[in-house]
Amino acid sequence: MKIVLQRVSSANVTINQERVAEIATGFLVLLGIVEDDTQEDIDYLVRKIINLRIFDDQNGLMNNSVLEVDGEIIVVSQFTLYASTKKGNRPSYIKAAKPTIAIPLYKKFIKTLENQLGKSVGKGEFGADMKVSLTNNGPVTIVIDSKNKE
Repeated sequence: MKIVLQRVSSANVTINQERVAEIATGFLVLLGIVEDDTQEDIDYLVRKIINLRIFDDQNGLMNNSVLEVDGEIIVVSQFTLYASTKKGNRPSYIKAAKPTIAIPLYKKFIKTLENQLGKSVGKGEFGADMKVSLTNNGPVTIVIDSKNKE
């Protein structure tokens, strides 16, 4: 499981000209899932998301977590995070989990994140053509892979 986490001052998701999620301060999380991901991967990433100290404190230092700033989160499924560009110019998405595996894990990820955050999480719609808009604050963008813990 892999995420691209962006610290935002605002973000929203629109599907068919209807806004389905909108937040102010917090994270926009793009989530990629592979077939062998488990609850262990979910727990690892949720723990990282909740506890990362990348929001400014009163001194302007990145010392606060999303919990400490009462931030919000939007999660968007994004199979293209597992694109392979090794051969040719057309990416291969063979590593990305099929919907029968990815959808239940996506839902578990959101539920686990909501439980740890203590509030609802905005979300896209799995497989939909979404328009994602954000104002990246910093910019701060972090990639975390549950299979490659650094």
